[in-house]
Amino acid sequence: MAPIYEFRALSPDGKNHKGRVEAENSKAARGKLKKQSLVVVEIIEQIAGKASTSAQVPFLSGRVSSKDATLMVRQLASLVKANIPLVEALTAVVEQTEAQALKVIMSQVRQDVNEGLSLAKSALKHPKVFDTIFVNMIEAGESSGTLGLVLLRLAELKEAQMRLRNKVISGMTYPGLMMFVALSMMVGIFVFLIPKLTKIFDDTGKPMPAITKMLVWISDAILTYWPLILAAIVGGVMLFLKSISSDAGRPRWDRFKLKIPVFGNLIRAVAVTRFAGTMATLLTSGVPILAAMNIAKNLVGSVPIAQAIANARENITEGQSIADPLRRSGQFPPMVIHMIAVGEKTGELPEMLKNVAETYEDQVNARVEQMTALMEPLMIIAMGGVVAFIVVSVFMPLLDLQNIK
Repeated sequence: MAPIYEFRALSPDGKNHKGRVEAENSKAARGKLKKQSLVVVEIIEQIAGKASTSAQVPFLSGRVSSKDATLMVRQLASLVKANIPLVEALTAVVEQTEAQALKVIMSQVRQDVNEGLSLAKSALKHPKVFDTIFVNMIEAGESSGTLGLVLLRLAELKEAQMRLRNKVISGMTYPGLMMFVALSMMVGIFVFLIPKLTKIFDDTGKPMPAITKMLVWISDAILTYWPLILAAIVGGVMLFLKSISSDAGRPRWDRFKLKIPVFGNLIRAVAVTRFAGTMATLLTSGVPILAAMNIAKNLVGSVPIAQAIANARENITEGQSIADPLRRSGQFPPMVIHMIAVGEKTGELPEMLKNVAETYEDQVNARVEQMTALMEPLMIIAMGGVVAFIVVSVFMPLLDLQNIK
């Protein structure tokens, strides 16, 4: 069934006309209306009972989740691999996609492809949904006649990236939740419990111990100056975020993160996994190595490591190898350098990079599990220490009150 377009047009006598027309694409729809001597003012394709226009896409594209986009790529790969014509495959994807934002975008991609534009150039119009990896790989697949295979590899790459990100996020969720609970308990104690303790001591006239006086002082400061404290915290966070996002602050922050014990090794392993996995997928799909390295550089998420990749890319343009500049940078583990060097010598660089990505993905999973298992008892010990300190500071003086005659 051909798409249906709603239109608004003007007749030769200047009257407004509204209606619907069925056509293969917007160009054909305009042609039908032109034969009726109508001048098209606006034409909108109907999708799932809702209209979509080009003006809506930039706003909606930001709402497309990685999960929806990855599922769409997997569906499209299966259809193209089954030798279904691209336009029909895109039509099926539009009908199967549940996310309205993605449905709108894929409908426009289908329309552009149906009008003769390549899939890569059609996707290039929606950079918030289709990144440079997608565009470059699709372009390579279309030029080599292996679009179905390239789409499958792209889906596998996106799924691997999602697994890695979800693993890291899930590993950090529990410690973060425990820290939030601990801070909430501390605020509750200082706001509600300590003021009552102060009143008790004032009524008895018994002097408070020094440690209790310190808690009372903190409580009074929170109750009296909480707007200033809140403003200072918010301002400090905003200033910090602005600093680490600046051109000068981002490299310093990324270098510092790589030096943090335990966390630094995890951040480096994640960056290596992204680099190796992206490079392996792009090279296997026929993307030139210089373009592949330029894309991978932008995905590692660490300025020092990205700079090492950029230097290696410059060396390639001068006829040198990849492994040597990566080794000199000191940012890549020796095993990675060795496997890249072997891959260059044997002509099996994509396979070696794939092995590196799989190895380091397993390492990231293991390290996240180890960190989660280690942080749980550490957080419990820390919270226990804070609770013990408060108990000693609050309840011991209260027990002394029993000795008052």
